[in-house]
Amino acid sequence: MTAAPGEAGLRRILAVVDLLIDAVDEETLLPALLPLLLRTVPGDSLVWSVRPFVPGAPLVSLPEHLLSPEELAAFAAHRARDPLVAHTTVGSGVPMRRSDLQTRAATRRLDAYAEVYRPIGAEYQLAMAFPAGRGPRGPRSVCVAVNRSTRDFDDADLEAAALLRSRLSHALVRLSTQAGPATPPRDAADGVTPREAAVLDLLARGLTDRQISHRLGVSPRTVDKHLEHAYPKLGAHGRVEAATRWLRRRGP
Repeated sequence: MTAAPGEAGLRRILAVVDLLIDAVDEETLLPALLPLLLRTVPGDSLVWSVRPFVPGAPLVSLPEHLLSPEELAAFAAHRARDPLVAHTTVGSGVPMRRSDLQTRAATRRLDAYAEVYRPIGAEYQLAMAFPAGRGPRGPRSVCVAVNRSTRDFDDADLEAAALLRSRLSHALVRLSTQAGPATPPRDAADGVTPREAAVLDLLARGLTDRQISHRLGVSPRTVDKHLEHAYPKLGAHGRVEAATRWLRRRGP
């Protein structure tokens, strides 16, 4: 019988769902999403990888820069012989523990274990994959791998991941559809940075500084500083005027 997440686990799942519902684009979603995922399926680190791999694209992880260039190269060299990678690449992609696929002894015999997993403390892993809409190279998917150093994942962790998997997929498909073809940044002419633009987008939707900080995964003070820098670029003297001018520049 599969264990269900407790009350605290359900609250964390609902927090992720709330974030996904309100997401406006993938770039601003991920900084807030990854910490929530790592609390919902607790672990020491998390890797978010988009497939097919785009050469030169940075690997998204928490903590940042989890894998060195040498470890990334070693993973690429050995991934074809890793059963958990195979499950998320050509298998069903449903949440799966490494321990469901191989023994600890078999894990330690993997070349990837010695060169990648052991150095980053990934003694135990839970991974899943799901469709994520279309990218520049056509249909794409996302693999999420959560790592632990001292204890394996339990059935409640698997259930929490399963509850989130379809919701993550639906949100990313929606965002990829909304994104449309790549266009030049609309803020280039007035010097508004991409991060300031993300704050202004949410401000124009009526969100408070605290709500914006939650969406972007930054502090309210950081939101306030972004707005301070954006005001003179828009010729605005306050929140209402900035939101109004930003909406005009964005167009319909």
